Amino acid sequence: MKLRKFWQDSLRFLAHYFLGNIASILCKSIRIIKINDDHIKRFEQSNKNYILAFWHGTMLLPWYLHANQNFVALISKSKDGELLAKILENWNYKVVRGSSSKGGDDALKIMVEHAEDNYSVAITPDGPRGPAYKIKPGAVVTSKKSKVPLVLAGVGFSNKKKFNSWDRFEMPYIFSKAKIIYSDPINIDEDLTFDETSAMMQECEAKLHELQELAAEF
Repeated sequence: MKLRKFWQDSLRFLAHYFLGNIASILCKSIRIIKINDDHIKRFEQSNKNYILAFWHGTMLLPWYLHANQNFVALISKSKDGELLAKILENWNYKVVRGSSSKGGDDALKIMVEHAEDNYSVAITPDGPRGPAYKIKPGAVVTSKKSKVPLVLAGVGFSNKKKFNSWDRFEMPYIFSKAKIIYSDPINIDEDLTFDETSAMMQECEAKLHELQELAAEF
């Protein structure tokens, strides 16, 4: 057990230093098609912030594409979350640690405060433990409370390795093609009731499934 823990700790140590560079090299090799990103460009040009949500299993490309863009990222407090947090810090994200299961209320409050303070916010709404492709409240509630528009993003790869993890994580092969499709901005009324907010979550989940299916078509 001690030897196994030694190797696990050693791999995590190495990942802290090399994984970000490997991820960057991989993403730079991909030919990326962006669809319906005009409003994203307008947000960037006018320094207007927004909430961006994408499935946990497709997160590599959106994280990469929105590096160096004044984004806050919500990352779990797990050991795996530590690795992702390190990569995102190297990509100039402001990282907030927390999830629906650990530190969730505090993390959500911090995300809302950052959104109100003109940071864009990136969230994997089915993370950090799933179930996969099921939206939790984070993205919708952050948008609702901060009065900042929500944008959903579906991501697909022409050639990929799909892992047998809870999120069915997708790793594109080098030099493959990728497609990211953005929704139109969704403005969520701050006065929605609990039931209306739940209904909005279901609508967003259905829309994100639709975007994901379209992005997967090559």
